Amino acid sequence: MYSWTSDLFPICRSLTGRGLRQTLAYLQGLVPELQIYEVPTGYKAFDWTVPDEWEINNAFIANEAGERIIDFQVNNLHLMSYSEPIDAIMSFAELDEHLYSLPSQADAIPYVTSYYKRRWGFCLTERQRAALRQRPEALYHVKIESRLFAGSLSYGEYVIKGESKQEVLLSTYICHPSMANNELSGPVVAAALVQYIKATPRRYTYRIIFIPETLGSIVYLSKNLEHLQKHVIAGFVLTCLGDNRAYSYLASRYGNTYADKVAKHVLHDIAPDYKAYSFLQRGSDERQFCAPGVDLPVCSIMRSKYGEYPEYHTSLDDMQLISPEGLAGGYNALKQCIDIIENNHIYKAALLCEPQMGARGLYSTISHKGSTDGMHNMMNVLAYADGKNDLLDIADICNIPLVELLQIINILVENSLIFKQETN
Repeated sequence: MYSWTSDLFPICRSLTGRGLRQTLAYLQGLVPELQIYEVPTGYKAFDWTVPDEWEINNAFIANEAGERIIDFQVNNLHLMSYSEPIDAIMSFAELDEHLYSLPSQADAIPYVTSYYKRRWGFCLTERQRAALRQRPEALYHVKIESRLFAGSLSYGEYVIKGESKQEVLLSTYICHPSMANNELSGPVVAAALVQYIKATPRRYTYRIIFIPETLGSIVYLSKNLEHLQKHVIAGFVLTCLGDNRAYSYLASRYGNTYADKVAKHVLHDIAPDYKAYSFLQRGSDERQFCAPGVDLPVCSIMRSKYGEYPEYHTSLDDMQLISPEGLAGGYNALKQCIDIIENNHIYKAALLCEPQMGARGLYSTISHKGSTDGMHNMMNVLAYADGKNDLLDIADICNIPLVELLQIINILVENSLIFKQETN
């Protein structure tokens, strides 16, 4: 996953355009079954409209000696996304109105966009901007070779059929330029999960989508809402999965969906000190999937949450911020969610009252202080296997990781002490 991120990092992605398609083409190399769709400029998706496609070839600011002091080719974050073309000589005062920097982070280039209003701009470090202020009389050559035209918005989808028509949704976005944790950790973890999911037959169907953030999810919902509402039992937004600092969870609108339940169980097991955020602290595509009237059971599992780490939406979110270990941790958390969903059934005790465990070799035939200690979890599982609780309920009630609980379930099934009543 880290290698995939390295390959994708230099690409200048935006809401539409060549970089988006290059990214999808790379992901298609990892997931050959990925279907790529184009939605034309002007398409109406609820209250939104797909804007013109944006194409960028080059952009720079040069000083009077012709030296490029701000260069898109050096870092694609230097250009405000969706900047319209310009080729002009101007004073610093004129130029400064189109510059963006972060006074609180002197060495960070900010990520800035303007999708729905025509303008142009350059992003630079506060240190670079301060140097320009030293020569207010200077003139600068400003050039942006871009094009805005009626084109399309691109997205990718892969549906892995399972035994059931019920679906698990995995959504990730591919519209940010060179940022590692915020942008690329989600798509590479999603690609790795696809390879895991499709390796063995599955109980549920899995729908994995690679979309531009916000508008992409709105467009996708406008085309698939009825189907998703009918079939999706749990969904996860995959973003910010690559650093080592934390594990985070952002709830669905009310925090009470099956996805929330699964996410909280997994994180309690692998990172008990994980940071929990409410829907009031949302900021990614859960905003659309959980919107009133949409109401899909979707939440987010992350490492450091977007907006909560200082490098977020700046050039400091680079390949040094993420690590193979961080990506592996993000992948493992989502993999465990999938494993739980696949193995979560409802069981019911086959006998009335407690069964005679000793006769089955499951219990000491000599009773003394401490002789039942090792049976505590097994007897608790039997007590709550009442046909009403699924395994996740029992795991939470008994405070047993579901991986350990499955071993107990197998023993009880082999001894005909419980039976599978139904799937949930």
